[in-house]
Amino acid sequence: MKLSLDYSTAKYSITAYDADAITINNQRYTGSVVVSPERLLDNWEPRHVEHIDAAHIEYLISLKPEIILLGTGTSQSFPHPSLMALAMQQGIGFEVMDTGSACRTYNVLAAEDRNIAAALIISGE
Repeated sequence: MKLSLDYSTAKYSITAYDADAITINNQRYTGSVVVSPERLLDNWEPRHVEHIDAAHIEYLISLKPEIILLGTGTSQSFPHPSLMALAMQQGIGFEVMDTGSACRTYNVLAAEDRNIAAALIISGE
């Protein structure tokens, strides 16, 4: 089998995560974050999926990703369908999963140079 090195152009990669923190580029964050291959917002307000409102989704849409990944903490929990529809009406995919799965998916898609935004909730509980 032929192996080749994979060189991602992403500035930000997730190097670790647990229920209390996410480590991006070896910097530990204990609050919710939004990360894309080119941007990092290290103090995203929502600490639970129930706290997400239209303004939060509109911010993610403003990043112009092809896919939004929403990591909802230690378990998968869906936001109100009208919030997900805001992105889908713009032709943006919207995937909801637990934060660990969202971190792994982010790294895979970022390594493929995909235009994504991951909103990752850390509740600190």
